[in-house]
Amino acid sequence: MPMDALCLSAVRRETEQAVLGGRIDKIHQPSRDEILLHIRSKTGACRLLLTANPARPRMQLTQLPRENPAEPPMFCMLLRKYLTGGKILELRQPPMERLAELVIEASNEMGDKVIRRLILEAMGRRTNLLLLDGEGRIVDCLRRVDVDLSQENARPLLPGMFYKYPPMQPGKLDPETMTPEDRTALLASSPMDAPADKFLMDHFLGLSPLIAREAAFEAFGEVDAPVGRDPEKLLEKVDAILEKLQEGSVQPTLLVREGKPVDFSFRPILQYGPGTENRAFDTFGDLLDTFYQARETADSVRQKGQDFIKSLTHARDRLTRKMAMQEKELERTKNREQDRMYGDLITANLYRMEKGMKVLRAENYYDPDCAEIEIPLDPLKTPQQNAARYYKAYTKAKTAEEMLTIQLEKGAAEGAYLDSVLDSISRAEGDRDLEEIRQELVETGYLRRKGKAKDRMKRSHSKPMEFRSSAGFRISVGRNNLQNDKLTTKQAGKWDYWFHTQKIHGSHVILWTEGEKPDDRSLQEAAVLAAWFSQGREGKKVPVDYTPVKFVKKPAGARPGMVVYTTYQTAYVDPDEELVKKLKT
Repeated sequence: MPMDALCLSAVRRETEQAVLGGRIDKIHQPSRDEILLHIRSKTGACRLLLTANPARPRMQLTQLPRENPAEPPMFCMLLRKYLTGGKILELRQPPMERLAELVIEASNEMGDKVIRRLILEAMGRRTNLLLLDGEGRIVDCLRRVDVDLSQENARPLLPGMFYKYPPMQPGKLDPETMTPEDRTALLASSPMDAPADKFLMDHFLGLSPLIAREAAFEAFGEVDAPVGRDPEKLLEKVDAILEKLQEGSVQPTLLVREGKPVDFSFRPILQYGPGTENRAFDTFGDLLDTFYQARETADSVRQKGQDFIKSLTHARDRLTRKMAMQEKELERTKNREQDRMYGDLITANLYRMEKGMKVLRAENYYDPDCAEIEIPLDPLKTPQQNAARYYKAYTKAKTAEEMLTIQLEKGAAEGAYLDSVLDSISRAEGDRDLEEIRQELVETGYLRRKGKAKDRMKRSHSKPMEFRSSAGFRISVGRNNLQNDKLTTKQAGKWDYWFHTQKIHGSHVILWTEGEKPDDRSLQEAAVLAAWFSQGREGKKVPVDYTPVKFVKKPAGARPGMVVYTTYQTAYVDPDEELVKKLKT
């Protein structure tokens, strides 16, 4: 859900305890819509994330690492110029607004102390991030808005203009400041047959659909009951929610359905019943990191890897069409025995044939009943030439079968390789992972090489993911096919254990034994890692093959990540995200 005004208020209270009085040490812009402030304060260092992505606008403290681009964007450079070293004096939020405002004391070019404001408007498609000077003028904003001033409620956002808060939604009341007279007038003028949640959404500021439905559920036991059932009770429930929020009585809650995060709130949500789990978190920072991590990683990979995802998809489609044609040709070669039979029968009946015959009628001695058969002939050829023509067709079909079988095997291997690369892309965690996959595709000929040789030499490589089993054994997981190759064929010793999902694309996993015999629990945990980092992540009882590395071989000429193995065992495990997090080093 987009962060509503009430949830933002709870997040703001948690955030200001960590950042007030702190100084901005570093500023990064990991992606187009994200600003990350590294802050030093008396309570310690923290990182404040301001996200102006219209699909997930928010402010939060974060612990997740984020990769930064090689060249910082212009907006990031601007913030560094004006805010680095600045002291955070205040963190504001206008009543019932999805807006957070950092008031910062910084130094100007002359070394004098000045006030600047960094404002996050977390308002859906109008989400924006703005830097203001001490007089309230816009220095710059993440998204410049140039509109026709003749339009009603027009609000341009351009450098040099004075900033104004977004206009309040007309006809809506602030439930925190509503007077008894306002309440009486509202109930008197509203239709009592309207659904309770829609009534709250239409008349009050700051309430999200989730909280409006929850208030209706607490009042009436259902979310779509009419407000006229007991309007006073409905408003009392809203008052109770706001009162607890003002008292700071909140509980960061993640809503989980079928094992997947579906929403979050500042309080437990009961409207969905037992089918949805309310998972409590200690902080909103941890809650939001958990909720958004997988979504943002998938979106980032989809955007940044779109060019070679498209190339791979086209290559796989071409391969599919090519293999379909080869299979049809292979099917036609199965009739070659008839050509050989015709050649034999013509040879056996040469004495009965003359040049110019169009058909040979003869007994088929391959048939148990020796039934008569008609063999088409080329009248322009001699009997011997007709026999040779059928023998040649037979030989050609036999050779074609051998070659087509080989080509189909190669095509199947290439298709499996392309699928494995697409699987690696889906599990990429950042720019560095994507760049290594791009390099792999360049080396295998699917993409053209970009950049100068000097730039390629400077390119840093990511390392495999590292884990530690409960018994202390080190476990490495490859991020892509190049890392899988390096781990399995170059780094692992013959007594280390290799793990991979059975007939499912995924990472190579190495359990480093250092000459010791691994315990059953470590083997089980390594198998869970192999299942999690594979296409079987969403499944149950995923088969994972494992064997000492000495039984794993890479065939000559095989694509990156392709190996064969023997003398293995199979474990059936359930992918477990919590165990993966626990084993992460």
